[in-house]
Order: sequence, then structure tokens, then C-alpha cells
Amino acid sequence: MMRKIVLSLILACLYTLNISGQEKFKPEWNVGIGFGPTFSAVDFDPSVSTKNLNQFHGGVSVRYITENHLGVIAELNYIQQGWAESFKEQPEFSHSHQLNYIELPLLTHIYFGNKIRYFINLGPKIAYLISDSEKMNDAFADYLASGEVSATSPTYQYFRKAEKKLDYGLMAGMGLEFRTGIGNFSLEGRYSFGFGDIYNNRKSDYFNRSANRVISAKLTYYVKLF
Repeated sequence: MMRKIVLSLILACLYTLNISGQEKFKPEWNVGIGFGPTFSAVDFDPSVSTKNLNQFHGGVSVRYITENHLGVIAELNYIQQGWAESFKEQPEFSHSHQLNYIELPLLTHIYFGNKIRYFINLGPKIAYLISDSEKMNDAFADYLASGEVSATSPTYQYFRKAEKKLDYGLMAGMGLEFRTGIGNFSLEGRYSFGFGDIYNNRKSDYFNRSANRVISAKLTYYVKLF
């Protein structure tokens, strides 16, 4: 049943695109600037109990709408990622690690509507780490120095900077765009699934996996070039 529903939706979208593609269309170039919050974590194996670290991202965008309902977007962003550790049993402890990247997403842009558009963005992204920093409170620093940490607790990530600069993965987003006489305002929610690791993952290394996960929101203001 679910397969039939999904197939019907795909066929309906293809039909809509085919009919709209027969209409006269003029390609459109846009440039934009955007910013918003990020909620990031890292997927560790062996597991580390983490929670989302709230930070921000922002940058510039170039969008080329090639035909009705279809275009491409290239962005250059500064984005803060990383993780905060979750201490449910010791709420007096605090530890976080911030990772700052220059990010380049290349996204397929699919939209429906005219003055108000519904859209989906999907594609790969690469990022390069430019700096990272670690924060912990005195209570947690004293605990680590005490020698009372369990041998089964992961500690490799403490007092250790990221070992890999390059990050890559897939990004998907959806949202609304409002097209006005003074420009276009795009509001989007995104999820970024990292394939790269921040720490080395050879057989002799501690972590098998340490990949970024980022939920973000972005408000972008676009102006039409031609």
C-alpha cells in the first residue's frame, strides 16, 4: 500500500513538472545572504552521550533557476558545529567542543508555487575545519584529574582537537519562499548527515566513527540579478 502511495506521488510530481515545462520560461539568477541557528551533535562509536549544541551559521548563496520548478544552489557558509556532552547522572558537569567550518553545499532546488513557493533542497556538501575549541567547567576538569573516571567511560575526546580537517556529507532541506517586490525571502529547515569523521578511525584508533550531525534553520534574502 505504501509503495503505491509513494509511486502515485512521484508520478503526480513528474506529471506536474512535464506540464509546467511546456510553458514559456525564462531562466533566473539570484544572489542571496542568509543566516540562522544550528543544533549540532556528533555520532560517536563507541557511544558518547551527547546533546545538541546550539550555535549559528551564515553565508552567501548563488541560485540559478534553470527551468520551471527546478534549479541549483551553491553556497559558501561559515558554520559552527560540534557537540555538548550529556551528563544525566552528574548535572554539575559541563563539557562542549565547538568546531568551526567553511562549508560549500551544492544543492538541487525543486519548488512549487509562484508568489509563495514550497521547496526542497537536496545535495552534497563539503566543509573545511578552520578552528576548534573545547570548554569544560571546573567540576568536570577536577573529576578528570582525580583519576576516578571509570575505565569503560570514553575519554579519548577530552583535551583533543579534531584530527581530520575535511568534512563531507549530504544535506536536505525544505521550506517556504515569499517573493516580493523588494526581493525574495526564503525560510528553510535543514538536516546535514556527515560521512566524514572528526577523529582518525583506523583499527588502532579509539573511535570507529565520529561524524557530524546538524539540524539548522536558515533565513535567506535573495535578489534577482537577471
